[in-house]
Amino acid sequence: MPPPPPPLGRARKRAAQAFDEALDDAGLAAARTALAQGRWQTTRSLLGRTGDDWDRRGHRITVLAREPYCAAWAREWLLAEPGSADATLLLALAGVRRALRGKEKPARVREDCLAAAELRPADPTPWLGLLLLECARGAEGDVVRIFEQVRTRHPDHHHAHHLMVGWLAERRVEAGPDPLHEVYDFANWAAEQAPADSPLAILPVIAHAERYRTLAAAGHVPADPVASGHWVGRRARQVMKAAFDWWLEWEHEEHPRRLVDLNFLAHAKVCEGRGAEAAALFHRIGDHAAPAPWSYPDRDPLTAFRTARAAALGRG
Repeated sequence: MPPPPPPLGRARKRAAQAFDEALDDAGLAAARTALAQGRWQTTRSLLGRTGDDWDRRGHRITVLAREPYCAAWAREWLLAEPGSADATLLLALAGVRRALRGKEKPARVREDCLAAAELRPADPTPWLGLLLLECARGAEGDVVRIFEQVRTRHPDHHHAHHLMVGWLAERRVEAGPDPLHEVYDFANWAAEQAPADSPLAILPVIAHAERYRTLAAAGHVPADPVASGHWVGRRARQVMKAAFDWWLEWEHEEHPRRLVDLNFLAHAKVCEGRGAEAAALFHRIGDHAAPAPWSYPDRDPLTAFRTARAAALGRG
């Protein structure tokens, strides 16, 4: 048997460089750069071309909303085009980000998201903004209600399902490891409900990683994910095999958040000790690392990613 991979990074150290949340979306990266320079017209064109590709629209809006001066330039856009649904939405999502940092009142942000929803009722993205806010701050009833608003508009919404899995994984953490935890039921249900070619097929893997995050943070499992044993049980092996087999047959390489899924799957294969399968995933990921789950539970994600990739690809 090959030797186990080295530990996934060192705890409590910041990544040596920032991750690019745009992933491989070159148009999004260009629009973000232009927005930082005050040229909101590039963002206007990008969102106009995105249309009703809801997963892509949500991905682009949430990444753009992280730009520090996004709110200011969205207001400039609204001055030039009063009533613009895209500008109103961008301003609302920028407000969500500010509220999550304690820089904006949640009540006002909720109003802004609802105003954006009224301008384009079919768009799930304003509700995605509310879900981001309520998963961090809201009561259970609010989270479930808002998630259903997203699903009504786009039943397979990728980002919304990831948010729900992360939120559910944090429930009942005091009970310790539980193979029957509700997050697994939700992830399995969502994967079964989704079309055969939907990336939600990977959701049980996401659930397993998110549950590890909460259990490790609470001290119920070791903080080294490889040594924790969390990925080597019978149930875990079945989940990982099904997800990897699905990925091998998946031909929809255009999904805007597919690299998020591939990072979770590569992390799982590393923790499972399946180096060859991890290597195949790292080849596909390239340099598009994502902070989660490499940071779990409290690690330098870039070091963790590079260490795991080097071990899988035989680059000592």
